[in-house]
Amino acid sequence: MTDLTPVRRALISVSDKTGLTELGKELEARGVEILSTGGSAKALRDAGVAVKDVSEVTEFPEMMDGRVKTLHPRVHGGLLALRDNADHVAAMEEHGIGAIDLLVVNLYPFEATVAAGADYDTCIENLDIGGPAMIRAAAKNAAFVNVIVDVEDYAKLLGDMDQHGGATCPKFRKKLSQKAYARTAAYDAAVSTWMAGQLALEAPKRRAFAGELKQTLRYGENSHQKAAFYADGSNRPGVATARQLQGKELSYNNINDTDAAFELVAEFDPAVSPAVAIIKHANPCGVAVGESLVDAYQKAFDCDRTSAFGGIVALNQPLDAQTATKIVEIFTEVVIAPGASDEAIEIFAAKKNLRLLLTDGLPNVREPLTAYKQVAGGTLVQDKDVGYVGKDDLKVVTQKAPTDEQLNDLLFAWKVAKHVKSNAIVYVKNGATVGVGAGQMSRLDSANVAAAKAERMAAELGLDESLAKGSAVASDAFFPFPDGLLEAAAAGGTCVIQPGGSMRDKEVIEAADEAGLAMVFTGMRHFRH
Repeated sequence: MTDLTPVRRALISVSDKTGLTELGKELEARGVEILSTGGSAKALRDAGVAVKDVSEVTEFPEMMDGRVKTLHPRVHGGLLALRDNADHVAAMEEHGIGAIDLLVVNLYPFEATVAAGADYDTCIENLDIGGPAMIRAAAKNAAFVNVIVDVEDYAKLLGDMDQHGGATCPKFRKKLSQKAYARTAAYDAAVSTWMAGQLALEAPKRRAFAGELKQTLRYGENSHQKAAFYADGSNRPGVATARQLQGKELSYNNINDTDAAFELVAEFDPAVSPAVAIIKHANPCGVAVGESLVDAYQKAFDCDRTSAFGGIVALNQPLDAQTATKIVEIFTEVVIAPGASDEAIEIFAAKKNLRLLLTDGLPNVREPLTAYKQVAGGTLVQDKDVGYVGKDDLKVVTQKAPTDEQLNDLLFAWKVAKHVKSNAIVYVKNGATVGVGAGQMSRLDSANVAAAKAERMAAELGLDESLAKGSAVASDAFFPFPDGLLEAAAAGGTCVIQPGGSMRDKEVIEAADEAGLAMVFTGMRHFRH
């Protein structure tokens, strides 16, 4: 690869005009000839920058509504020619091909068009062809050509040129080349994924994934692991789109736990009641609805005060001053909410390390999404679990039917169990979790863990009986044996919600009847591994 390469001629064709005229003026001041097309050429001329139309170079007009304008040998030859190859140079001279040392292109806004809900034909018209072709050509020839696909690189280009007397260095061009190929790859991934969705292809032969760097992290789950955070470009409210008002940079674990908290609290309609979820290590240690936000927070906190220390708090309504005052009584890592009052923000300001994230909305927990999990040698792909069960979906299988109050708690417990790592057992009473057993190797162990937590918190609160006394119990999957069910009954559970479907369902139902439990089947499970 050559060393320094002078920038004498540039081709600029951009959809996003941010910084365009400033770049054009700076390049012109450095003696760079500028070629351009359509709206980019007009914007540059209007700013007083001398521009030559690409059509003058190709001797072909733009045609087919602009679909054909840069797909020409005098463009691609100028980008691909090796300046130190005699045959290439001779071909350029023979066919009147001028070298292009700089390509500045950002693509038609296909992703934004799809996100806006445009129809099929509109999305197709916003699919760039000439742009990716030029970008790939220029990126392949990084020995001689600079390719800019991000506005943020304009200043870096000018800085490198100034440092090297109007030329650029090989390392800089290589970095631009990598970024260019990543951009076209992400663009193609967006197109192919959208098309698969339009065709309702559940498992296309090839699947592409893409993301844009949002944050380089100090480390991953542990300090010896490198990590970064990439956004998928969607507008789904959550940790990736939130505004961080204060606090130090989010860590890998913060981001993972905050996402878990916000997705859980979004299960509860803010128009119906305030809800709070407290998360630790991606599992809920307290979830509640209440008459007010502060009431919901207190009920969630009282499920497991020990685990709540250093946890993540998610709210389904804007943070108010009263709730903020309560939250800052203990150390909390992150609070995420749809909004916050000025008073609440001022209260949090005194806690410099407390991160406050505002999302301006809640995610739609029933929106169809795709979930990915990397394994050795491949990637597992599935629909995100957006399963929903209402009262009309429940089947009473015991002699005793649950009361309306019990049904409300059962459905509450079911929503929470969906967000607890399997095996999951959740005890709920009066719209609040009172015991959570997560991630155990057997359902019996999860029932034991949840019961022990309920007993421990009762003692801490000075109560004479376990918080689980009189509770509703949810199991994320069926009870394979009666033992887990009976453990929940012994802890104080009075009614149970579970998927059913075990070969021993009859035995489990009989055990529930003997214990005087009301039990309903959902016909749906919520494994979360």
